[in-house]
Amino acid sequence: MQRRILLILGGLFLAGALIVALLGAYAVIFMKPRLPPLDAIIDYQPKMPLRIYSADHVLMGEFGEEKRSLVKLADIPADMKNAVLAIEDARFYQHGGVDYFGIARAVFSDLLHGGAKQGASTITMQVARNVFLSSEKTYSRKIYEMLLASEIESALTKDQILEVYMNQIYLGQRAFGFAAAARVYFGKELKDITLAQAAMLAGLPKAPSAYNPVINPKRAQIRQQYILKRMLELEFITQAQYDQAIKEDIKVKQPGNQYGVHAEYINEMVRLMMYAQYKDDIYTRGINVTTTIDAADQRAAYLAVRNGVMDYDRRHGYRGPEKTIKLPKDEDDRSDAIDDALDTYADNDDIVAAVVTEADPKHITAVMRDDSVVTLNGEALRFVAAALSPKAAAPVRIEPGAVIRLRRDAKQNWQIVQLPQVEATLVALKPQDGAILSLVGGFDFVQNKFNHVTQAWRQPGSTFKPFIYSAALEKGFGPASIVNDAPVSYPAGPGQDNWEPKDDDPPAGPMPLRTALQKSVNLVSIRLLDNIGVQYAQQFVTQHFGFDVDKTPPYLPLALGAGQTTPLQLAAAYSVFANGGYTINPYLISEVTDAHGKVLSQAQPLIAEQNAPRAIDARNSYVMTSLLQSVAQRGTGARTNILKRTDLAGKTGTTNDAFDGWFAGFQHNLVSVVWMGYDQPKSLGTKEFGAQLALPIWVEYMGAALKGVPNYTAPAPDGVQNIGGELYFDNFTPGNGFVASLGVTDNPVSDALSGVAEFFGFGKSDKPDSPPSSSPPSSSTSVTQPKSPRLIDQYGH
Repeated sequence: MQRRILLILGGLFLAGALIVALLGAYAVIFMKPRLPPLDAIIDYQPKMPLRIYSADHVLMGEFGEEKRSLVKLADIPADMKNAVLAIEDARFYQHGGVDYFGIARAVFSDLLHGGAKQGASTITMQVARNVFLSSEKTYSRKIYEMLLASEIESALTKDQILEVYMNQIYLGQRAFGFAAAARVYFGKELKDITLAQAAMLAGLPKAPSAYNPVINPKRAQIRQQYILKRMLELEFITQAQYDQAIKEDIKVKQPGNQYGVHAEYINEMVRLMMYAQYKDDIYTRGINVTTTIDAADQRAAYLAVRNGVMDYDRRHGYRGPEKTIKLPKDEDDRSDAIDDALDTYADNDDIVAAVVTEADPKHITAVMRDDSVVTLNGEALRFVAAALSPKAAAPVRIEPGAVIRLRRDAKQNWQIVQLPQVEATLVALKPQDGAILSLVGGFDFVQNKFNHVTQAWRQPGSTFKPFIYSAALEKGFGPASIVNDAPVSYPAGPGQDNWEPKDDDPPAGPMPLRTALQKSVNLVSIRLLDNIGVQYAQQFVTQHFGFDVDKTPPYLPLALGAGQTTPLQLAAAYSVFANGGYTINPYLISEVTDAHGKVLSQAQPLIAEQNAPRAIDARNSYVMTSLLQSVAQRGTGARTNILKRTDLAGKTGTTNDAFDGWFAGFQHNLVSVVWMGYDQPKSLGTKEFGAQLALPIWVEYMGAALKGVPNYTAPAPDGVQNIGGELYFDNFTPGNGFVASLGVTDNPVSDALSGVAEFFGFGKSDKPDSPPSSSPPSSSTSVTQPKSPRLIDQYGH
């Protein structure tokens, strides 16, 4: 009997050996000649995305079919390599590309379960499949894998194969390779991940969707723990390391910004510029773009805009929850309903969604996305007190089922907030060469992709007044010139009411131009423009400061900023004051290289005092900077004194009915402009001005950006004299061409009318027959122009 059993077993063995031999012969004769060449492995050139970096080489974003960061094997942490080997191929360095023991185990398992269930692929075989083959589980594909694995093993070293694997394998969330996965799932560079995080990433290759720690955190944790146990069994880690890793509370990065700095508007600007030159190649060619952005400044700008918008929104009251859902009584059904609601209302960075489960005038209990429960009471309910009142009605009422928003305050306490409807923007330049150091195109790129820095043509309000003053300096006016702040009335043509510009405060009478700009007095600016001539002023500001002629209308409301500009154009114009009078061109990209580091292009900017053309005389820049420092220290921009600096200069601006709030200002090495408003223009509030809307954002940003930067005192240039404590051009001194006063007569109304003929063009062939509209021409954007040119400029507009 035993002999018969031995004979049967021997026969089966011989039959098996014969089958294996026949399969081997078939593979060598018929399948091996059909193997693809190994060029794709030997000269490994994977698809690489467009990558965008800050000037200090912080990755800000990428665009491509595959998210991938190539890393050398030597730069991959040992824990990451060992975790992968432990779960994928513990005998990687022992076998020749095919682990026959593993295959035998897989075949036996497949026979038991019926069908090809077990993979048994080594790392080399996975490389062969990922680069050359499909992922279907068939025996023919497995044979091809084995053949290719043997070829790969003969062409590359083990370390080279492992390096390709670590960079090539798909790990979910469009991430290829472990470096990209570390950033996607944990927001970290691969070199910075912990042992516990490495084990979680190592669990992804088998089934990226099933073990995705974002989508399936429980399954991901179970697999992570199994991998840690395998690492312990293989003596890749010690018991102490295992114990620590098992206890680690892994924080997975939620969907949203995956990079170290919010630069979404910048990234899109770069993508469009690169696409214009390289078309679809930008998504696979591995182009690297280094921008002029300073990462720290960009973070400060993003946070300043966010805080400023949220502060404004809080001042204007609670509008109610985003939705109110029905909460089932059954606990499981209730949990599912809450999860569904939170899936619909995504978090907005630090503004997170929550569902209210209990609510009364004294407390709110809410559940967040991670199932944590927040209880709010006392001061945290002040903002929504009316919504908790028994008299509150839908849609404002907060009750169980309400979807609300929460944000931590400066003390890290949760506060109820809401997603804002207003927009704001900030752009900052280096005035010496136009390098853009920070740019925030709106409150949130996902919510609104319209880039207000470059695309929003808005009325600049009183931030435009300095350019009229600069033009007047060349006509003999100076900071000490006395101009009458008195009522004026301009005929508007047959059948139309006279135009009578106003300020909020009653006219104050004669005052120096320095005081007028500090207080942003409208009537003084209008008298000044009327005196120097609207045509001259239009030519001066467009030729010397770069404003568009068609958006800078030659009429008196221009003195109040009735033209149109973008925040970026306004920043470039203010740079002329900051850099001593030179024209610069804002630029964002400093260098473009290919995947191998070859330089494809480099910026060649205009640089002040080197190759930049002069826009205005140094003395004009010096005097205007002095005037704008007075505004920042003693005028409508006095909030800048919080920063305790003496070298800040700037101007507030608020357009008619507070449709736009501005602050444009600078220090010698930094110009920044802030704007706030609605995309479909409407009033920001009757008590809102540039000093409340934009200036706080500017101050927060400049405080961070200028931290540690010493105060700057500009030397007086040639052509400027200080007489009696005030500045004069040396060819416009008292009694020598200097305009000492304007409109200071016994009949101020008569004096004010002296420029009417030029303004309306009566009797001049080069002027229109009828007076121009008081509104500037409409632009291509949705900006609604006010009927009246009256631009409120009180309290720092």
